[in-house]
Amino acid sequence: MNFENMNIWCWLIPLLIGVICGILGYLIGNSGNTTVDHSADLKTLKDKNAKLQADLDACNKKVSTGADLSAAATSLSAGTTVASIPYDAAMAKSALGKTVKQDDLKIIEGIGPKIEGMFKDTGIKTWKALSETSVAECKKVLDSGGKRYQIHDPASWPMQAKMCYTGKWKELAKWQEEHKHGKL
Repeated sequence: MNFENMNIWCWLIPLLIGVICGILGYLIGNSGNTTVDHSADLKTLKDKNAKLQADLDACNKKVSTGADLSAAATSLSAGTTVASIPYDAAMAKSALGKTVKQDDLKIIEGIGPKIEGMFKDTGIKTWKALSETSVAECKKVLDSGGKRYQIHDPASWPMQAKMCYTGKWKELAKWQEEHKHGKL
């Protein structure tokens, strides 16, 4: 066989097909092995979670220390009575965008009709009463309803109830919006 008579295409076509098959084989073989590094996203979410937890801890500390009620405590110790804070339905509606009945515990993110009933059955019927209830006591109320209610996290409920009781509707609306209505 004489190599001089062979056409260049006899060598070039198999070579091109081999290169194309090699590239396709590499791409197809590695398409299932694509790994995406989510460590940066995970770190961002952990940082955001830590910030939100710090905010919640700060709010719970304010609620538990009663910093806003120090004047009321002083007047009680002096023998005077504290006037109840008047409920302003119009202000609540303008801040939250819906009609709010006084002492409606369902306005608190995470509390629905069944949980509200459980709290009322234990004597916690008002925003003031819920604002003065510890998170541990809230958990006991939820535990009394069985496993179905144990998944709820009442950590912010006393704080939210205090905002309702003290008429801080804009602050409540802002907090609920920042916390995506309890869904982080």
